[in-house]
Amino acid sequence: MSEIRSTFGRFIRSGWKVKVSALLMGTAQMLYGSIGKGLLFLIFEISVIAYYLVRGFDDLAGFFTLGTQKADAWTRTAGDNSVVFLLMGLFSWIVLAVFICIYFASIKDAIQTEENIKAGKEPKPFISELREFSDRKFYILALILPVIGVCIFNVLPIVFMILIAFTNFGGSIVPPELVDWVGVENFRKIITLSQFAPTFLKILTWNILWAVVSTALNYFAGLGLALLLNKDCVKGKAFWRLFPILAYAIPGFITLLAFKFMFSYGGPVNYLLKNMGHSAIGFLDIDAKWSARLIGLLVNCWISVPSIMLLSTGHLANRDMALYEAAKIDGASSFQQFKSITMPFMLFVTMPVLLGQFVANFNNFGIFYFLRGGLYLDGYFLASDTDLLINWLYNLSIDNNYYCIGAAISLVIFAITSVISLTIYIRSSSFKEEDTFQ
Repeated sequence: MSEIRSTFGRFIRSGWKVKVSALLMGTAQMLYGSIGKGLLFLIFEISVIAYYLVRGFDDLAGFFTLGTQKADAWTRTAGDNSVVFLLMGLFSWIVLAVFICIYFASIKDAIQTEENIKAGKEPKPFISELREFSDRKFYILALILPVIGVCIFNVLPIVFMILIAFTNFGGSIVPPELVDWVGVENFRKIITLSQFAPTFLKILTWNILWAVVSTALNYFAGLGLALLLNKDCVKGKAFWRLFPILAYAIPGFITLLAFKFMFSYGGPVNYLLKNMGHSAIGFLDIDAKWSARLIGLLVNCWISVPSIMLLSTGHLANRDMALYEAAKIDGASSFQQFKSITMPFMLFVTMPVLLGQFVANFNNFGIFYFLRGGLYLDGYFLASDTDLLINWLYNLSIDNNYYCIGAAISLVIFAITSVISLTIYIRSSSFKEEDTFQ
């Protein structure tokens, strides 16, 4: 904001050539001799104006209306596609934002060009400026294509999904039906409507419990294995590290399908139970609530622990062993050393990874989709008692066309994970005491 005020003040004090550039971008540059740069700014402005005259203004209007003409097969009326209107309207807003940024840059450059001329400096040839720019700011040239790709293939779909959460798109309201803006109605439905609210509250409670327990279990199991394998008394450390690394190397969905078969009625676990004289147990059956949840926790632990173990092994090698020698002299037990030295150090260096694990576990779609996917239970709307919010979102949007409700749930997931992660990170020593272990 201070830069904008400073530029505005310099613009007021500038000459008429700069002020003309406020209408025709690049005018001041061309009048002061930087013809190539001025032409680029002018061509860009003309291109943007042409786009808005041809269809940009219609796209902006369509963004607000989402279409006005409904398709009619009897009269062979094509009708408006609300999703296309929304997408093209979003694109027109992006073009407007890019134009504003480049317009501001052109005014700054025009002011700087005029000040250089008044200071007796000759304008540089356009080729020289390009070479200088590519030398001093090569990182911009190197990153511009990846950034454009991220914006097109990541940011744009995310923004589009966010906008869908504020429409009634889904169910029977899909093109050729016209979609309308409904504001926060979808969020109100999730919280208050009897069709969604009970399921949402049940799944949200289980989702938070799952994320906390699975993250803690994975972290402490991985740290425990790393501490165990760092003991001098353990022989054949490379051999013992092999098994967790192999489990980590196998694709996760293959592991999940293997565990699903293992705990099925015809799997080896029930085969052993039958041989021991017991009846088969439906570990993942329709009424197997907590047994299915427990199996999910253990399977997720089997998949995730190796990465935590490898990470912890590297960090444990960087410990200051003099602290442990001093603690032994003071009479501290092994548990006290772990509590007062090892855990603070490990939490400090692994807190960002730990939060990443929490977010990944909160949105762990594959665990219960492969173990128990496709079950719809009584008391749940299009969900089961092991589904997480991400699974329910999939059931609603992909399998049952509740796109707007699914988009609203995705925003709720983002809000929960971002608030919890940022709160914990800001309050952690990794953020407040960055130089503690340096």
